Amino acid sequence: MTDFNSISDQPQKSKKQWHSLKGANSWTLFKVIAEIVEGFESMNAIGPSVSVFGSARTKPDSKYYKAATMISRRLVQEGYGVITGGGPGIMEAGNLGAHMEKGISVGLSIELPFEEGYNKYVNPRKNISHRYFFVRKMMFVKYAQAIVVLPGGFGTLDELFEVLTLVQTKTISKIPIIFFGSEYWSGLKQWLTNVVCEGEGNINEEDLELMPITDDIEEVIKYICAFYENEKEGKLEPNYEL
Repeated sequence: MTDFNSISDQPQKSKKQWHSLKGANSWTLFKVIAEIVEGFESMNAIGPSVSVFGSARTKPDSKYYKAATMISRRLVQEGYGVITGGGPGIMEAGNLGAHMEKGISVGLSIELPFEEGYNKYVNPRKNISHRYFFVRKMMFVKYAQAIVVLPGGFGTLDELFEVLTLVQTKTISKIPIIFFGSEYWSGLKQWLTNVVCEGEGNINEEDLELMPITDDIEEVIKYICAFYENEKEGKLEPNYEL
């Protein structure tokens, strides 16, 4: 344990300085604006959709890849489009399911050194490439009527906790956020319950209700449909206006 009394004994060092700072960074704002405008114009036309999150590393023989495909097929059958990150793994599975049902299949791809382009199941005119992660996440959330989260790594967790925070703080409308795969997600929810909520009091008990976990594909669909029939009275609209 740190001895906090010893902190006052430390000598004050000189103020840190930037090694370099380019004035041209200010012009980055215009690149950001252009990316947002392009995204809004493209996404406004797709209609109500569901975002599917999950790992780019998931292989086609994985049970989660197969589940993501089936979930997306059922979403299209219920009249929704499917939005993914446009890459391989769970993202590819989500687009595959939408493609199999001839539905809306959107890919919000990101320029990364270790991923090549977008998967072949994204509708040709519905691949929207991004340079900035925060703009991409805005598109994921603004146009999604629900979020289905399958197993994933840091990228999935980043997207997931941003959406949970936006709903918790009422920055966006409440939407279903459904975790698929109890074996994978139950440990996370248990930690949030035991340590973050009950142990430290950093979230409220009702915040945990934002995280339903299931292994049943039909339960995912029923949860989304019931939410819009009951809480939203059938009203479908983007989650926030800027």
